[in-house]
Amino acid sequence: MTWLDTLTSTPVLIAGALGISAAVYAKRQSASPVTPAPVQSTSRTAQSTMEQKKDGSVMSPPAANLELPKDDPISVAELRQYDGTDPSKPIYVAIKGRVFDVSHKKEMYGKGTGYNVFAGKDASKGLGMSSLDPKDAVADYSGLNEAQMKTLDQWESFFEKRYNIVGKVVP
Repeated sequence: MTWLDTLTSTPVLIAGALGISAAVYAKRQSASPVTPAPVQSTSRTAQSTMEQKKDGSVMSPPAANLELPKDDPISVAELRQYDGTDPSKPIYVAIKGRVFDVSHKKEMYGKGTGYNVFAGKDASKGLGMSSLDPKDAVADYSGLNEAQMKTLDQWESFFEKRYNIVGKVVP
């Protein structure tokens, strides 16, 4: 049998066609990025493109019962009191100066949990960097690169759709 006979045999042709089909399918799947839709200030419960594409996601769905955002001034010192250590107080996380009440997710932000590093502070930089290092959980996000800024914006959008805004961080 010559190399041409081998190359054009039915098993080789079938394997080649399946391989090419699988490669094309994989490329198409990886080429369609999943990005959230822009935040709509008039509708805080709108579904983002990302959530529509991720049916069955482990992320909680947007809340349907959010209150109107508040802009009450909250000092950095006051914000620190809402870090999840006192069970009688709510848990707050600030992003870009806006303070979110995350109390109903104590399993995520409460004392001893993974995201507690962000509780009681403006954690913009750490969220943008996707970092759980306490030294990164700071308000100054001016050093973030473009990709990190996009991540921070996605976190902000995520929080806007799930948590009440209770105030604004003031110096």
